[in-house]
Amino acid sequence: MADVVSFAVELAQQLIRENTINPPGHETRCVSILKPILSRAGFFLEERSFGDGRSSLIARIPGASRNSDALAFTGHVDTVPLGVEEWTVDPFGAEIRDGRLYGRGSCDMKAGIAAFISACIQKRDQLTSGSGALLIITAAEETGCEGAFALMKESALQEGARALIVAEPTDNYPLIGHKGALWLNASAKGVTAHGSMPEKGVNAIVKAVKAASRLDRFRLNCPCHSVLGAPTLNIGTFKGGQNINSVPDAAEFTIDIRTVAGQSHDGVCSALEGLFGEEIRLERILDVGAVWSDPEDPFIKIVIQVMEQVLGEKYETRAATYFTDAAFLKPALGDVPTVVLGPGHPSMAHQTDEYCSVTRIDQAVDAYIKVIDATEHLVNR
Repeated sequence: MADVVSFAVELAQQLIRENTINPPGHETRCVSILKPILSRAGFFLEERSFGDGRSSLIARIPGASRNSDALAFTGHVDTVPLGVEEWTVDPFGAEIRDGRLYGRGSCDMKAGIAAFISACIQKRDQLTSGSGALLIITAAEETGCEGAFALMKESALQEGARALIVAEPTDNYPLIGHKGALWLNASAKGVTAHGSMPEKGVNAIVKAVKAASRLDRFRLNCPCHSVLGAPTLNIGTFKGGQNINSVPDAAEFTIDIRTVAGQSHDGVCSALEGLFGEEIRLERILDVGAVWSDPEDPFIKIVIQVMEQVLGEKYETRAATYFTDAAFLKPALGDVPTVVLGPGHPSMAHQTDEYCSVTRIDQAVDAYIKVIDATEHLVNR
C-alpha cells in the first residue's frame, strides 16, 4: 500500500510533471494548474503574460487590514535544462522513492511553492480576517529574473506587503540576504587581415587578452560584509576569431561579479572602464542587486525564533551565495524585510537526479504556518 502524501507533496508532483525548462519556459503550464486551486481557496488572481506560453501569477487573499500588511511569498516555476548526464529517474515523473521526491524543479523550487500555497490555504480564514497574503509565482527566474523584473517595471506590486519569504532551497534554514550579480560582456574590435600578414591587421584577441590580464590586479574596493563576505570576480567565457589563418577583428570575454550589500554596480563599471580604457567596450548582461535585511527587524526575529523551534537548533546568521527574485521584488514591495527559506537541499539545485526530501516539504508547510501565525500577532500589536 502506497504511503499517503500531503497536499503540498501532491501539488509539488503536479508541478514537477510539467516541463518548464527555461528556455523556452512554458511556465503557463504550471500557472494553469495553480489558478483553479487558488481560486477555489478564495485568492484573487492576476496573470501577467511574459511571452508565448509564459506567464507569472499574482494571487492575493485580501485581509481585513490594508494590503501593505500582507505577508508575501514568492517562487519561480521555470527550471534549468536537464544537463548532458543521463538521469536514473524520469525527470518529469515526480516519483517518490525512499522519502525523496525526484524530478527537475523538485528542489529548485516547485516544492517550495507547493509548501507555501498549502500553508496559506490552511490558514485562509485567519488571513482573510487578518492581514492577508500575497503569492508571487514568477516566470523566467533562471535566466536572470526577467519575470520578476517585468512585474516590478509594470508596477504590478505597488500595493506592497509587510514582508517577503522566498522559497528557494535552503534546507528550511532562514537566510536573510544574498549577493548581487553584475554580469558584463567585454568586447574588443580589431582589423582583419591574412594570417601571413598580421602587420596589416589589428588583433582583437590580443586586445582582449591584455584587458583580461589586468583583472589580476583589479580590486573591488568594498569593505567585506560581516555575513555576505567579500565581493568576487570571475572571467567566465572567452571567444574570438573565426579561422586560424586570419587576424581576428572581434573578441570578447564575460565577467561574473558577485557584489555585497551597499556596493554600487555603477561604481564597479566605472572602475573597470578606467582599467580597460577605450580598447574595450563593456555591456551589462545582468544587473541584480544584493539583498540584505536587518537581523533585528521584528519580522526577521520572528522567523528566526520560529525556525529555531522547528529545526531544533540555535540560529547563526547566514546568507545565500546565489541570487533570487528578491533582488527585484524586495524593492518593488517597499524594501520589505526578506527571508530566503525553502525545503530544497541547496546542493541538489540544478543537479542530475534532482530531488527534495518529502519530510522537508511537510516541515516547510509547518514552518510557514507558524510564521503566518506569529506575523499576524506582530501586525495586530
